[in-house]
Amino acid sequence: MPRIDEVFKKSGVPTHTFVEPEEYDRVRVAIQTPGRGVIIEGPSGIGKTSCIKKALDETGLADSCLFLSGRKQGDIPLINELPTMAAIGIVVIDDFHRLPASSKQKITDFAKTLADDEDTTSKIVLIGINRAGQTLVEYAPDLLHRVETIRVGRTSIERIKQLIELGERALNCKISISDEISEEAEGSFAMAQVLCHEACLQGKLLNTRTDPEPEKILVSLPAIREAVLAELGPRFFPIAREFSTGNKLRREGRAPYLHLLLWLSQTQEGALDTKEAMAANPELKGSVSQVIEKGHLNSLIANSTAISELIHFEAKTDLLTTEDPKFLYFIRHLIWSKFARQVGYFSIDFKSRYDFALSFAGENRDFAEALAQELASREVSVFYDKNEQHRILANDVEEYLAPIYRSESKFVIALLSKQYPRKIWTKFESEQFKQRFGEFAVIPIWYTDTSPGLFDESRRVDGLSFDPEQPVSLQLPDIVASLCKKLEEVRQGEAKDSEQHMLFPASG
Repeated sequence: MPRIDEVFKKSGVPTHTFVEPEEYDRVRVAIQTPGRGVIIEGPSGIGKTSCIKKALDETGLADSCLFLSGRKQGDIPLINELPTMAAIGIVVIDDFHRLPASSKQKITDFAKTLADDEDTTSKIVLIGINRAGQTLVEYAPDLLHRVETIRVGRTSIERIKQLIELGERALNCKISISDEISEEAEGSFAMAQVLCHEACLQGKLLNTRTDPEPEKILVSLPAIREAVLAELGPRFFPIAREFSTGNKLRREGRAPYLHLLLWLSQTQEGALDTKEAMAANPELKGSVSQVIEKGHLNSLIANSTAISELIHFEAKTDLLTTEDPKFLYFIRHLIWSKFARQVGYFSIDFKSRYDFALSFAGENRDFAEALAQELASREVSVFYDKNEQHRILANDVEEYLAPIYRSESKFVIALLSKQYPRKIWTKFESEQFKQRFGEFAVIPIWYTDTSPGLFDESRRVDGLSFDPEQPVSLQLPDIVASLCKKLEEVRQGEAKDSEQHMLFPASG
């Protein structure tokens, strides 16, 4: 009599509940075709590896097949040696996307050679996450027509129902909410197994029933979801928090890592095109692009074994993907406002497009650029004209800039040098933000060689000083620290106001 852990398996290749994916016949034919490599791609948890293993069993090729994994460090030396070997039979390389770039290059070159030579004694089968085929083509563009690329997508609700029915038949039971579980699994065979396993546990069904009539398991989806999330929490919450914090928690910042994880949770298959996500969220593009382009995202993943086990970033395709369907399920059910506070951020609701907009004379660009770069490294959003040149082109410049200084930035930082009042553009910019002195939204930085009388309005508010005779590098840390401290205080105040509004909404 099979047990529930043998029927609804939480890991490994299923036995009683294997359901052929839609692409199963294509996979069978592809692995039997001599002299042609195979790429099988798709999100985690949808049965790619199970599909290959079943197909190998059914075609009688399993005994002559070697399974290797890009996830296992011990396998990588052998993977690198494959191109030097002859008559290797069928070699399956799972988690191909995890291999070092040099290893990927060797294997793609090897697959191309095998195809050109029509070698019937060797065959390479590569399994990877979404768009693995696209990544391979970028390593070797002329490989595209030499291999069979099979994309295994999210499975249908009908196939999830088949899985559940097979499990019910094996255990002689009937799960009352099988239809709801089919939808809750969101196209993942792996999550369907986990949810059904929990349903049987809550229904006190541990082994196959011997009674003639199937046992009815009366459970509720909320109870199952709560139990599954409670089980997943101790493992996944610390990793989600570590990723969302980034290399260092910046309370004043725009939480770029947290937003990447949030956007990842909203994808259907656990694969986020980061360029598309930034385009859809322009108010966060600056901070997110900073951590990607500077390599901070890659270093965060590479330096954490826990994170790298679950999350992968492929720079060639700009894809951020999760390695575990259970982790994806967990982050999909986070209460993100609460999670942000648990991580250490005051809020992730940004009402302004920019945190700071810089206004300065051209002669002061060196200081302005250094200031912009340092602020951006603190994960805040900065308007600095040079960074926006491509957006300003072909636009009415005044029409483009006016809203930024008037309302789209939380603060305007004015670098008040003796050249400032003499320039046409600084006069235009100051006209846009002068009314914001009364809103305490303008932060002047006075040059010490400038007469106070030139900027009487600015002297009514507190500001900072900059000595042009001293090196920028010596003054910049203190200036940036003061600006970020101010931004942190504002974020904290906004978070408190938001909480108060939730407790005591305005009557209307």
